[in-house]
Amino acid sequence: MSEFKSIPVVSAPPRSGEKYLTPQGFTAIKDGARARAGTVVSAPTGKPRWLKAPLAAGAGFEAVRRTVREHRLATVCEEAKCPNIGECWNAGTATIMVMGAVCTRACRFCAVDTGNPRGWLDAEEPANVAASVELMKLRYVVLTSVDRDDLLDGGAAHYAACVRAIKQRTPATAVEALTPDFQGVRHDVERVVDSGLEVFAQNIETVRRLTHPVRDPRAGYEQTLAVLAHAKAHRPEVLTKSSLMLGLGETDDEIGECMDDLRAARVDILTLGQYLRPTVHHLPVERFVTPDEFLRYREWGLQRGFRECVSGPLVRSSYRAEQALAGNNVGL
Repeated sequence: MSEFKSIPVVSAPPRSGEKYLTPQGFTAIKDGARARAGTVVSAPTGKPRWLKAPLAAGAGFEAVRRTVREHRLATVCEEAKCPNIGECWNAGTATIMVMGAVCTRACRFCAVDTGNPRGWLDAEEPANVAASVELMKLRYVVLTSVDRDDLLDGGAAHYAACVRAIKQRTPATAVEALTPDFQGVRHDVERVVDSGLEVFAQNIETVRRLTHPVRDPRAGYEQTLAVLAHAKAHRPEVLTKSSLMLGLGETDDEIGECMDDLRAARVDILTLGQYLRPTVHHLPVERFVTPDEFLRYREWGLQRGFRECVSGPLVRSSYRAEQALAGNNVGL
């Protein structure tokens, strides 16, 4: 009787919109939006010439990628399919995403995987993040995260631990925290604001009228404004920041209204960028905003009193964040 050796079955990587099992044992949907039968690509499909991004390659890119892999880090650069990954990684900078790569929410613009992590956290992450920041010799680091509605505090304690670990290891490194809304719980917001950071950010994402369906039902326009206002009131010396995507169908009047609402919440810095559809399962692009229009919107922001309004087609909330106070549209 012959013997047969079993051959291990290697499953193919999940396709966009498919459900899969994570290494931690919970299910998630790849790219955050479930595939729908009969989905078609909506116009406009072609990208204008001003949306060309640098190639994701080069010695600097490879060095950052090695560090990210070695320390088991998730980056929003990869998970959210950021078009600036080549430029930023070649410059030796990265936006580190803590608390895993699976979000409990499913915003219809976002390509981060969605699921329920059921309380899972990497206890070694604060130390690994701090070691990576030191290794990359970062003077300014942006920490962001998925939403973790499965945790009682939304992950605020873990987030704060990551900031403190960086400050303990490299005290001179400035930290910007681009956080979830913590369901609007003020105590959880305070825990992160008190961790030693320099900039607290929470993205408004879109204008009031488009908040739903653009954002997950658990997110909210007023909730984001309240979080930002409370962060500023709690520690006035900490800079506050928010971001607005354009190209989803908003009007000029609505953009102006959103700017006014953010200034009423005493937000210091605003970033404006073009929404780009990450997969065919996400919301379509309604218009491509021209570079001249972005410059005009920047002037609107400065006229309303923002310390800086970073505005351009490829701008993302953490793009060239360390230059946001230079007063030159981060060199754009």
